[in-house]
Amino acid sequence: MPEFILVAYEYIRDFMELGGPVLYLIAALLIIMWFMIIERIFYIRGPHKKAVQAALDEWESRKERSSWTAHQVREQLVSSVGSKLKENLSMIQACVALAPLFGLLGTVTGMIEVFQVMAVNGTSNARAMAGGVSRATVPTMAGMVAALSGLFLSFWLQRKTEQERELLNEHLTLDH
Repeated sequence: MPEFILVAYEYIRDFMELGGPVLYLIAALLIIMWFMIIERIFYIRGPHKKAVQAALDEWESRKERSSWTAHQVREQLVSSVGSKLKENLSMIQACVALAPLFGLLGTVTGMIEVFQVMAVNGTSNARAMAGGVSRATVPTMAGMVAALSGLFLSFWLQRKTEQERELLNEHLTLDH
């Protein structure tokens, strides 16, 4: 195994130990969030194009496009393509919102550790309290970084979804 991988593994392990067990929750949340973000990006670039083309083909094959029924068919086509496009967006946004909350959970657990050290040793042992302080601050930072890493793409995916839905709505012309 290449040496840089071992060094990276050691850094990650040390970081996880520094921040405590809550960092594992944040890491799991981050992996799930990024898996869903990547899946949505691949969907927009691939299968979504096919779904739009299928909807356009179905609409173009209609002989009549001005009746109430035709309007309902058009709305159903836009809605079905749009709902598939919005899949997992609310879960991504929930992960973005949960990451800082997990960080705050780490802050609370770290501060409990500081208070336990203070109860046993008093306030004179700063070295013993430092471990708890790091367990209080590192998860907070990790939760914020995790949330920020998904925030931009979450907004981008939301905007892209709305743009794609409007574009399909414009391409399905009502008059024949």
